[in-house]
Amino acid sequence: MKTIARSLSFVVAGLCFAVGLGYFTGRDVAAQQIAPLDVREIAPGVYAHQAPITAMDAASGGDISNNGFIVGDDAVAVIDTGGAPIIGERLKKAIEKITDKPIRYVINTTEHPDYIFGNAAFIGPDVTFVGHRNLPRSMAVRGPHYIQTLRRDMGEALIQGVKLIPPTMLVDIGKDRKLDLGHRIIDLRAWPMTATDCNLTVFDAKTKSLFAGDLVYLRHVPVVDGSILGWLEALPRLAAIPAQRVVPGHGPVGADWPQALGAEKAYLTKLTADLQGLLKRGADINEAAQTAAGSEAAKWKLFEVYNPRNATAAYAELEWK
Repeated sequence: MKTIARSLSFVVAGLCFAVGLGYFTGRDVAAQQIAPLDVREIAPGVYAHQAPITAMDAASGGDISNNGFIVGDDAVAVIDTGGAPIIGERLKKAIEKITDKPIRYVINTTEHPDYIFGNAAFIGPDVTFVGHRNLPRSMAVRGPHYIQTLRRDMGEALIQGVKLIPPTMLVDIGKDRKLDLGHRIIDLRAWPMTATDCNLTVFDAKTKSLFAGDLVYLRHVPVVDGSILGWLEALPRLAAIPAQRVVPGHGPVGADWPQALGAEKAYLTKLTADLQGLLKRGADINEAAQTAAGSEAAKWKLFEVYNPRNATAAYAELEWK
């Protein structure tokens, strides 16, 4: 009997460990959908989920980027859906807990998987997916690679059910789009090549709340997946949005605006200056990856993961200037 009890204890411990790391069967994942995602109201009718700052792996469960929703008198707009179907389901549960108004729009602010892999939870005949004019192309080109890579890094159970859902309502650069949720107009703006080539911001004029996606990072080191020069050039226009608070793509939600841009601007400026100096003296790309913006390291989480990649991408861009 002692042997059986000991064996059972090992099984239970193993199951607890697996759940803690995010290794689920399809049925286990479905069970997890019951728990609503943690959200808080940062302004009247504006809700945001603050994700942990961590890597996109099995332990994170796909919950690494912020998302949220805005409630009007008639309908709800969802802004980003998380990095796994279960995160989208949990966000949907959170919405249902707060309001019975229908979800009319799902807005994706970029093409990165931690923002779009929860989209499948919101498929419905009356739901319109919205994004940057370039988002369908980016999804088609990079989406399959994201799925393949994250199936390896996160496990099949968390990736199972991912659907790449391109937006059918597109926002063009220079042509802001306004959506009416019922006595609540939200403004959607498409940006030129910055953090990526398909960044979109969502501004709720009623409460002066801004969902900035990957155009704004707090504590999590910025990720350059587009043009560092384009990003720096866009910062003054971004700062001019008359918001009072921002939901960044990563980091604390509800931060004061435009003060929230300060650390990001300093990092991008330092990285650019260091790379220009390295290029001037003929340093190669390997040295750039190892040394550029090193003085910024203590200010950011995941610096050692993303800064070498940022330096490599920005080096190649600046080399052509």
